[in-house]
Amino acid sequence: MRAIARRLTSRGWAAAIALLAVIGSVLVIGLVGSASREALPTDTYPNGSDSRAAVELAQALPGTDSMAAVVVFSRDSDKLTPADLAFAKGRLAAASSIDGVKAAGPAIPSQDGTSAVGTLTIDGTAATVARDKVAEIRTVLQDGRPDGLSTQVTGPAGISADLAKVFDGANFRLLGTTALVVALLLIITYRSPVLWLIPLTIVGLADQVAASAATHVLNLFGMTYDQSTTGILSVLVFGAGTDYALLLISRYRDELKRYEDRREAMAVAWRRTVETVTSSAATVFVGLLSIVLSLFPATRGLGLACAIGVVVAATFVMIALPSALVCFGRWVFWPRIPKVVADLVDRPSLWRRVGDAVAKRPAVYAAATFLILVLAALPIFGVTTGLSQSDQFIKKPEAIAAGERIAKSFSAGSVDPTRVYTKASAADVMSAIKTVPAVDSVRPGATGGGVTELVVTLKTTPSSAESKQAIRDLRAALGTYGDTHVGGTEARALDVTDASARDRSLILPLILGFVLLALVVLLRSVVAPVLLVGTVLVTYVASFGVSWLLFTGVIGFSRLDDSTPLLAFVFLVALGVDYNIFLVSRALEEARTHGTREAMIRSLAATGGVITSAGVLLAAVFAVLGVLPLVALAQIGVIICVGVLLDTLVVRTVLVPALALVLGDAFWWPRKVGHEQPSVENTPEPEPAPIA
Repeated sequence: MRAIARRLTSRGWAAAIALLAVIGSVLVIGLVGSASREALPTDTYPNGSDSRAAVELAQALPGTDSMAAVVVFSRDSDKLTPADLAFAKGRLAAASSIDGVKAAGPAIPSQDGTSAVGTLTIDGTAATVARDKVAEIRTVLQDGRPDGLSTQVTGPAGISADLAKVFDGANFRLLGTTALVVALLLIITYRSPVLWLIPLTIVGLADQVAASAATHVLNLFGMTYDQSTTGILSVLVFGAGTDYALLLISRYRDELKRYEDRREAMAVAWRRTVETVTSSAATVFVGLLSIVLSLFPATRGLGLACAIGVVVAATFVMIALPSALVCFGRWVFWPRIPKVVADLVDRPSLWRRVGDAVAKRPAVYAAATFLILVLAALPIFGVTTGLSQSDQFIKKPEAIAAGERIAKSFSAGSVDPTRVYTKASAADVMSAIKTVPAVDSVRPGATGGGVTELVVTLKTTPSSAESKQAIRDLRAALGTYGDTHVGGTEARALDVTDASARDRSLILPLILGFVLLALVVLLRSVVAPVLLVGTVLVTYVASFGVSWLLFTGVIGFSRLDDSTPLLAFVFLVALGVDYNIFLVSRALEEARTHGTREAMIRSLAATGGVITSAGVLLAAVFAVLGVLPLVALAQIGVIICVGVLLDTLVVRTVLVPALALVLGDAFWWPRKVGHEQPSVENTPEPEPAPIA
């Protein structure tokens, strides 16, 4: 470690390493860039689910290389006039003259007469094709539109087009907003007009390199990702990378008060930080990597992408940042330039006073804090999950609004029927379907490639418990028929709910186990890791409860997306344990010479400012996920924001120190810190001369 530290900070090597990092990053960004992939029909379906098998079986049918665009002509309450119907017929004909667009059905009026629905088909299945063609169709539909008549496009093509549209520029806005938030908080933290530029540049380069590396690795393994994947990846890299940078620079500032030579100061700071950052990054890496066990293709891809991102962020911060910083003199901290102090005396700080207060009655503080967190968690018992398709967007796209308009005038089952795909006898399968009480009607659909599509209309209300039970009954009735699968929106929703429950039951305990094991290895202790994992778990539950109150009482979300509990847990546990690692690692270092009680107070005093800054920054960065148009991402951002603030300001500040003070040396059991020799790094002895 000493040799590496001297190499990173030496006069000749530091500039070369920093320059190599910048040039290498620019080459990767400019010449390699991020990879891309075309979305597949099965991307949003859980692996091994019946609805996914239905989609795969449907690929044998003719027309799978095209998408349907459903056009809705409607008035709010008045019935359509003959002129409206004539207009609808003419516009559908005009739209079918667009290259790659064909008419698939006339405008069929609803029973209440207030709307009519026609269908067009678009050649191709790519989102970019849908976006361009649907835009042309919408332009044609506006030509000569009668007053009061609404024209909207929905169906698979419309939804695909609107999804592509709402994400246009979203990641750029996310990246820009994230960088702006990080820059602002770094300026506030350092109160320097120059210093913040260095870590922001390093982390910004890490973000782009991580995006390139992650997307190419995902393509290599054939894993699924989309724009939300790269968006969350950017937030994670900026958040975690800046946290690591704050920790390193804080320690560097402390050592500049001990050493005249800034290179020696950075070498010591790096050695005292590298183990903590490496351990933290490894814990986060393992936690994120565990979600590759998810049944959801996009979640699996997100886990691997973010795991790669954390490694890239930690590498850039621990290799490029120290080299870049020592290329500049102490003046980079201006106007608060640290100077060498002959007799360095700890001045009472806010965090020292907090530690002293907790030390007077640690058991009371521990019990009170735990009680507060439990009370904050109580609203979790009212949480409901399962967003309908129309509730998944913060700002409702036209295609979703059009689908809701169809539902007002047409029967619920006919709007979005359940579809059964089979290679068995269609007549026998139809007979079996009719035995299910919730089935209103069934008719043959497309055929081809040995596969028959059967269109099933249910009597139940969409997204209801009755609809889910109807799907279960259908599958039970068709269980004896080989290569027969039930698909459609209701079937997919049921499979998503079941797969999400399975993921939570498997992955949540696994993450806790991995994090616990990582802490045991890092601290060579049992008691401390168990307590730290327990505090993170309590923080998660409390943040979930507080966030649910915000969702239902302030923001207006009545349900959580099925993916929210798992992803929020993964990020909050993996990242939340970082601050405990920062605190406890410093306490372990101090305990070698000051004893456990004083060490914990000194650690809180030393790390309080930097950890609070890091926590506020990470919370703000994840809150930026609200820039993206999906409700699920906004929910994840809010829960992580609340959880990180609770962890930073309450758990790490009061609960963890209080527990350590109550237990004393038993906190480190079976490790006996009192019998260890003081580390040579606990005294500011001159370092060996840096390598020239």
